[in-house]
Amino acid sequence: MNPNKKWWIDINLETLKKNLEARNFECFIVDKREDVVPLLEKIIKEGSVVSCGGSMTLFECGVIDFLRNGKFNFLDRYKEGLSGDELGEIYRKSFWADYYIMSSNAITLDGKLINIDGNGNRLAALMFGPKNVIVIVGINKLVLNEQEGINRVRNIASPMNAKRLSKNTPCTSSGKCHDCLSQDCICSHIVVTRRHPVKGRIKIIIVKEELGF
Repeated sequence: MNPNKKWWIDINLETLKKNLEARNFECFIVDKREDVVPLLEKIIKEGSVVSCGGSMTLFECGVIDFLRNGKFNFLDRYKEGLSGDELGEIYRKSFWADYYIMSSNAITLDGKLINIDGNGNRLAALMFGPKNVIVIVGINKLVLNEQEGINRVRNIASPMNAKRLSKNTPCTSSGKCHDCLSQDCICSHIVVTRRHPVKGRIKIIIVKEELGF
């Protein structure tokens, strides 16, 4: 990595870590995606009930394969052949999980998480329910402030996710948000998580690589 870029990343992540901890989040910083699973092995107890939110970051870090290795009771939303009712049951059972793993659409330098959801199950679990929440984010999710975060979520993350899911929305044609009310819209809920009342419940792993959308 270019030394000037590394300097910029390191100095901003140092600031971000302090700001996250001031908001009752626990923060871990790793150099590369391959470091994520070894860290999870230290955090998650064997035999725990684990669930996850929809996230390409989890696949890119090898988290889904790790959770399928038999050491955990994994509520696997990605299991082939699930019916709509079975998927809904996994969403509901996730609220009683020991650990819920997800990513965030954006994270501000002053320590806020910014997310958009279609169904709302991921954000509901982030706010309340599972005993522990682990949020894994790449350096590309870092933004200066809340407004930049919302702009990133609406005009970068959401159009790409809608395209990935083959949704028939205006953003999949133009690449930007139209604030639509389409039946295929995946932007039903916008949530800014500015702190958590339970210190350490939300653990954030920041990877010094670009991950997900």
